[in-house]
Amino acid sequence: MRALVYLGPGSAELQDRPAAQLVTGDDVVVEIVGTGVCGTDRKILLGRFPARPGVVLGHESVGVVREVGPQVRSVAVGDRVVVNPTLYCGWCVPCRRGATNFCRHKAGTEVGVDRDGTYAEAVTLPERFVERIPAGLAFRSAILIEPLACVLNNVEAASLTFDDTVVVLGAGPIGMLTALVAARQARRVTVAEPDGYRLEQARERFTHVVDVAETDPAEAVVKASGGERPSVVFDTTGTGLDSALRLIDDGGRVVLMGFDDTYTVPLRPLQLTNRGIQLIGAGDYRADVFPVAVDLAAELGGSQRSGAGTVPVLERLVTHEFPLERHAEAFAALGDLTRGDGDGGTGRPPRYDALKVVIRSHSGPVGADGWPVGA
Repeated sequence: MRALVYLGPGSAELQDRPAAQLVTGDDVVVEIVGTGVCGTDRKILLGRFPARPGVVLGHESVGVVREVGPQVRSVAVGDRVVVNPTLYCGWCVPCRRGATNFCRHKAGTEVGVDRDGTYAEAVTLPERFVERIPAGLAFRSAILIEPLACVLNNVEAASLTFDDTVVVLGAGPIGMLTALVAARQARRVTVAEPDGYRLEQARERFTHVVDVAETDPAEAVVKASGGERPSVVFDTTGTGLDSALRLIDDGGRVVLMGFDDTYTVPLRPLQLTNRGIQLIGAGDYRADVFPVAVDLAAELGGSQRSGAGTVPVLERLVTHEFPLERHAEAFAALGDLTRGDGDGGTGRPPRYDALKVVIRSHSGPVGADGWPVGA
């Protein structure tokens, strides 16, 4: 089968790999229809997030069950499914207390990082990491289930209330989803973004959007809010902690979501203790969060009315699709990957030409809902 293999920072190539097949009785072989390009994938290729050279990349994926082992009961051949790439053993101490996101046996199990992922024609996974997709949920909504699980985990960690004012740093797909979910609970949500394309996309979806290009993000957001500081800040960029700490109100919560292993910031503990600031890292989502994300996607993936008529909220986040052989174009739409530090040393962030990009593994005909004909 064809698969996109990570060779090292800045390098990935399409290779022929052995076809996915059943190994144990509870295995499921999923024919991959498509995989969303995650910011983590981009950071891996930029050398800013560690991954194993030789691994097949990709983890935000949906597909159709092609084969099941004799012990499988929850899915059947032909079912449309979403992959839960956050694997866990189920028997270590954290897993037994329900904290599957902190499983102590993660080595070799991170799909698309150190275990072969889903930028491929098929993948084999244990049954418990494959979830059926609700009938009628379009492909372009279902592809966002895994990112939605990540967002739910972080929003839950923030303990939002209807009295909270929220700022989301970053208007990429995760930032958009975070704002969308937070708006269901908080009093007001503001999105801050420097990129022109993503600003335009955010303004189509949210009332409070702040352009922070070539300005201090904290100052720009406070000014736009009439001097009011937020009680919760979500940093979805991975490089916004400094801005978040200067932006947050006394007694507020800062939730760190973005991944960037190269980013550091000086931190004075007294800054937290004197102002009563909570700094929150939620980690991966627990196993029980993923089915909630499936249900929420079914709700958000339905049609919702806007000024332009009836528009599916989640589907509108998917702006570009590319076949597997055009993977380089897919990543190029999310910023230049030839610059090792992500900004070419200019201090400027990358320019984006897309919001959510999907790499299609299935090359056959698809219906109006984006799924293979007959699926």
